[in-house]
Amino acid sequence: MFGNTIAMMNKSMDYLWKKQEIIADNIANVDTPGYKKKSVDFEQTFREKLEEAATIGKNADVQQAIQNTNSRVVEEARATRADGNGVNADVEYTELTRTALQYQYLVQSMSADITRYRSAIKGQ
Repeated sequence: MFGNTIAMMNKSMDYLWKKQEIIADNIANVDTPGYKKKSVDFEQTFREKLEEAATIGKNADVQQAIQNTNSRVVEEARATRADGNGVNADVEYTELTRTALQYQYLVQSMSADITRYRSAIKGQ
């Protein structure tokens, strides 16, 4: 159980880090005509692989599903402005803040879990 939790948190942190990079790219190109907004596709694929592995019921399969799920960058074809740019700065800043908070929460959760496990091992 410990291995799956840490592996899942680690993979989620990798995804959130990548998402922050993509959002930063979008913000940097907010005034670039023709720029297509990018996003990171991960959550649905991750959920499907975990559900598939969970039906098998082996811990090793769950860990493998976690490790084999990768995020991919998707370019959105829809432009929201007349110049062909698909970036809405307000939406991107909101999403950047949300992503940073999610990342921070995962870091704190992982740290707390490790502290609890360390205390349990020491018998305190």
